Amino acid sequence: MKKIIVAILCALMVTAGCVNHNQQGPGVEHGLGAAFEGLAHLVLSPIQIAAGLMEGIAALPYFLSTNIHEINRGLIDAQASISLDDTYDSAYGKRLAQVPDDGDTGEVFRRMKHATYYFQKVLKSYGVHDWDRYILTSIDTATDKGYTLFAVVHRPVDQITVVDKYDSSLIRTFNKSARLFYEPYERDIDGNPLDIIIDYAGLPRNDVQNQKAQAILITMAANAVVQGKRSPDYWQAEKDWIAGDYLRITETGFNRVKNRLGIK
Repeated sequence: MKKIIVAILCALMVTAGCVNHNQQGPGVEHGLGAAFEGLAHLVLSPIQIAAGLMEGIAALPYFLSTNIHEINRGLIDAQASISLDDTYDSAYGKRLAQVPDDGDTGEVFRRMKHATYYFQKVLKSYGVHDWDRYILTSIDTATDKGYTLFAVVHRPVDQITVVDKYDSSLIRTFNKSARLFYEPYERDIDGNPLDIIIDYAGLPRNDVQNQKAQAILITMAANAVVQGKRSPDYWQAEKDWIAGDYLRITETGFNRVKNRLGIK
């Protein structure tokens, strides 16, 4: 009888484990994907645009269905330091009045090195004194799953020597030409503090493919710098992301913005 009871308990534990695994796997991913798809026809009010500005780059998916000129007017009404018009003018050399409604002027970045190039042009134009010390970064461990962890970073140097983020037995040196330079690093090889995280968000990769989305990302990132925003909780989020918990981190940011914007 004891053996039978033990066998039943083991079977129940295995079943429960399978249920929990499924809840954290395809079900969560499907639900989050459906939630992002539900934004396809969302048009933000000026008040919601102002609220999204305060949420930083995590608000990007909520802005995508709103006309760029409406977004720009909403940012101006919210007294944003940097508007979409400012970004297009500084980064792409086009005033917003010259830009089609889809926001496409033929300039799209593929890597964070190029994203940083546009980003720094906006900061320099605004007058940020250390504009060349701010970079845009990404953690790409879940990119093949459709999600990327983006961050706005202040880095005081142009070359870094760090412990490899994915293999702690390796010491790596990167300069601005290296792809992995555009990942955040908390400390250098000597244990000294290195990067300050201004803002971050887990975002669907598809949401950052066109120029309109990228211009909004840069605009939100630049405003976060000017506002003096800080996100010290990033480092734990990054560890969790690399460990495979990317859906929870993305969903947490998505729901936080949803609540701030008053969307049901």
